[in-house]
Amino acid sequence: MVMQVNFKILLLTLFVFSGLFTIQAQEKELSKADKKFESYAFIDAQKIYLRLAGDGYESPELFQKLGDSYYFNAKYEESAQWYAKLVDRYPDAVSPEHLFRYAQALKALQNYSKSDEIMEAFRKAKGGDSRAELFEEEPDYLEDISYSDSEYEVENLRRTNSRYSDFGPMFYENKLIFSSSRDTGTTKKYVHKWNNEPFLDFYQAPIDRETGELGTVERFADKLNSRYHESSPAFTNDGRTIYFTRNNYAQGVKRTDKNGTIRLKIYKSEKRGDSWSDPVELPFNNDEYSVSHPALSPDNKKLYFASDMPGTTGFSDLWVVDISGDNEYSEPRNLGPKVNTEGRENFPYISKKGNLYFSSDGRPGLGGLDIYVAATRKNGDIAYIINLGKPINSPQDDFAFIVDEFSNTGYFSTNRYFGMGGDDIFRFTRTIKVIPECRTSIVGTIRDAQTLLPIATATVSALDLDGNVLQTTDVDENGKYELNPLCNTEILIRAEEPEYYSAEELVTTPLENKSKTVDLNLEPRITRINPGDDLAKLLDLAPIYFDFDRFNIRPDAALELVKVLAVMESNPTLVVEVRAHTDSRGGDAYNLTLSDKRAKATANYIVSRGIDPSRISGQGFGETQLKNECSNGVDCTEEEHQLNRRSEFIVIEY
Repeated sequence: MVMQVNFKILLLTLFVFSGLFTIQAQEKELSKADKKFESYAFIDAQKIYLRLAGDGYESPELFQKLGDSYYFNAKYEESAQWYAKLVDRYPDAVSPEHLFRYAQALKALQNYSKSDEIMEAFRKAKGGDSRAELFEEEPDYLEDISYSDSEYEVENLRRTNSRYSDFGPMFYENKLIFSSSRDTGTTKKYVHKWNNEPFLDFYQAPIDRETGELGTVERFADKLNSRYHESSPAFTNDGRTIYFTRNNYAQGVKRTDKNGTIRLKIYKSEKRGDSWSDPVELPFNNDEYSVSHPALSPDNKKLYFASDMPGTTGFSDLWVVDISGDNEYSEPRNLGPKVNTEGRENFPYISKKGNLYFSSDGRPGLGGLDIYVAATRKNGDIAYIINLGKPINSPQDDFAFIVDEFSNTGYFSTNRYFGMGGDDIFRFTRTIKVIPECRTSIVGTIRDAQTLLPIATATVSALDLDGNVLQTTDVDENGKYELNPLCNTEILIRAEEPEYYSAEELVTTPLENKSKTVDLNLEPRITRINPGDDLAKLLDLAPIYFDFDRFNIRPDAALELVKVLAVMESNPTLVVEVRAHTDSRGGDAYNLTLSDKRAKATANYIVSRGIDPSRISGQGFGETQLKNECSNGVDCTEEEHQLNRRSEFIVIEY
């Protein structure tokens, strides 16, 4: 019997030690995977995480990083599975950022209702985030995006694309220059641990002017290609200078940030004869952050790019520098919150007409990165931003858009399903349709912001985003109006009335002939005045000070009295009594006399400026109407006495 007990104890002990050994082994593997994850070796990290999950190990960190390892490689279906486990099993450990990524992954599966549910949770968790605010502002984003359906026709350039990644096209001398991780022609393949694909090099293909089809693909500018990534070329108008993205690698030396990660930098090369010069990096590059995806303005005087440099709102923002000379650039400027979000903004492109195209996952879209266009005003300010819609955008990543706006043709990159490789280059043509003019109805009521009563004398206008008036109408006796602007247009609705400050609201008109209500409340220019009111309070007057034992009007007091004068001039029926008060210090009779002289001097000053004497009078009250307990003999502070030294401008009639 004793032997049986000892044997059971031995088995239990072995089991415990076995469990401890298993836990220690798992922790060692987890630490190894985490190091690979932090160095962006997502595929290697992913294999270890999957092995641990298969052995039954789970934790919120494991599910987060498994989801992220797929998310950052645009494997949204797989990432959604792991984010779902995270949300279902560890709801209290889910960060707002993982809620956002989960919502994006669900869009890739076209599960928009579930995605919106998760985005609502993200909004509540991180309400100040611009992505949350944009989601709240555009609850019908799918309907708004759909307006551009069928304007574009797209095709996969299957004869050009490879089974690897092909993306980032750019026009150059009637050729298309792009990046590809296809066979580099070398015997040794260098593989990027982020996605386990060979590194990118530049390739070229001639463009058929008639069909837009691409000819035979060849390597482009071998001197620009290195053993690491090259992508996103941008050429000056004369074709003699190229800006492009490369890993932080030059003259055979690679550099890393403090965490050992090779960042991205923008390089510049000039064409000398038939060859390109050794690339030089731009002066605002830095080993500690990435600078990538250059784009030139039509006049070649500005260089746009994406970066996560200090001052970036999200994971990457769009920035711009002025090009002032050979390798001379201004300090980088962030394009600001009209463009950038807490998400990813990248791949800028400036068309010949000056429109800014870019990709973002921070705005309501179809899923992954969507392509947007920012329309600019004449002064260069961003007027509004539009999602290009289907079929340019898809539930997957869509990016690196370029266009010839004069022929309405162009190219973009995408990793949508049923492609040739990881990323493919698509060609598009845009058909500008002539459709019957669509007018919609904007109706509303204009009210007083304080009383909420209708204003029957207001005028309402519709303006375009350049400030041009499109339509104007007067309200009816109930403050109601109706305007009929074009459908699917961003306009300003502005209400005006001489006695009120104007108010306006930016609206997007409906897609079809439907009615939209826009009510506006106007703030009165002058606060409503009633008998018994003290103009000193209504006008927020500074105290009317007098010199000691004097009652002449000082210059500082005159500045305040001008405000009273202005109100009386604009309200000719207003009758006011100036009431002057002192504190309790000094004799009672003396204070009464002094305050009366000061009140009358104040009234006389206003009369001297043109106000009828019958409309203003002055009376002193001395210390007879104290505001506190500081009467004769009471020990009070100077501040407490100051409350009693005051001038009032009491409305008698209005």
